[in-house]
Amino acid sequence: MSVNSIHLVGRAGRDPEVKYFESGNVVCNFTLAVNRRTSKKDEPPDWFDLEIWGKTAEIAGNYVKKGSLIGIQGSLKFDHWEDRNSGTPRSKPVIRVNNLDLLGSKRDNAEATMNNYPDEF
Repeated sequence: MSVNSIHLVGRAGRDPEVKYFESGNVVCNFTLAVNRRTSKKDEPPDWFDLEIWGKTAEIAGNYVKKGSLIGIQGSLKFDHWEDRNSGTPRSKPVIRVNNLDLLGSKRDNAEATMNNYPDEF
């Protein structure tokens, strides 16, 4: 038996990037910052790359903004490619999100948006 399941709660590190394909598929990518329970105030968060597909990707693109509090459930995968300059094989971990929970209130998300984009308000 094998299990590949990840549950995280954190804040969006940037606005989601949504891409639409001719096939009708939709993908959304952004980062998630997660503080450890035992972390000290000055300890940096752990960062995760997220990949979301389908209707959930559209929801993330419409409702998640930098700083939004979200919960995710998904699985770990690795993207593999060759470095263009050196041809060296490279990889990075990515979390493929199956479920997305919008945890912050409208007020929390508005404050996060204002704190991240003060010139626009």
